[in-house]
Amino acid sequence: MANNSSRFSHKLIETNVGLLIVLSILVISFAGLVQIVPLFFQHSTTTPTPGVKPYEPLNLIGRDVYIREGCVGCHSQQIRMLSSEVQRYGPYSLAGESAYDHPFLWGSKRTGPDLARVGQRYSDDWHRVHLRNPRDVVKESNMPAYPWLQRNSVEKADVQARMRVLRKLGVPYTDEQIEKAPEQLKGKTEEDALVAYLQGLGVAGRDAAAKAVAEGAL
Repeated sequence: MANNSSRFSHKLIETNVGLLIVLSILVISFAGLVQIVPLFFQHSTTTPTPGVKPYEPLNLIGRDVYIREGCVGCHSQQIRMLSSEVQRYGPYSLAGESAYDHPFLWGSKRTGPDLARVGQRYSDDWHRVHLRNPRDVVKESNMPAYPWLQRNSVEKADVQARMRVLRKLGVPYTDEQIEKAPEQLKGKTEEDALVAYLQGLGVAGRDAAAKAVAEGAL
């Protein structure tokens, strides 16, 4: 059979860089949509894990400080379903624990330890010392110090605007919660807010996650 070079073929795709790029993008986009879109309709990924509630105003501001200072770049918040991770960090993370996170902070890089279940593992004072000078509590730490957080007030932070936006995204804040939110910020610093955020990580969903791990081991 004669070779028809004008026919759409594998050779035509390989020898035409522009066409190859376009088709590659189409294939990758389709494959990504096939994996991602169903997650928006799965009960396990869209329904909050039992016990998980929207962030309190102070915690919400602390989360913003956490993102601003780059903590999210060195600490993940996702314990994978590996025995070594469960033994070190606690029950593996459930998708429903991040139902109210916009954006979620699962992360993929661990210059520092995972923080998905760091809440209540240390005292507030430990966290304050750690933030001001990490080497005072962990000698080998390469984490930078954040001493200025103790001097920056959060009283003027527009937490109500944040909560209204989150409500539009599906977080069930009530009018009363939004109205009273500034009261929680009175006399508080960025350090207070960040400590509150860290102390709440993984606490609400810990029991449900532990149950899931136990059931998975049966």
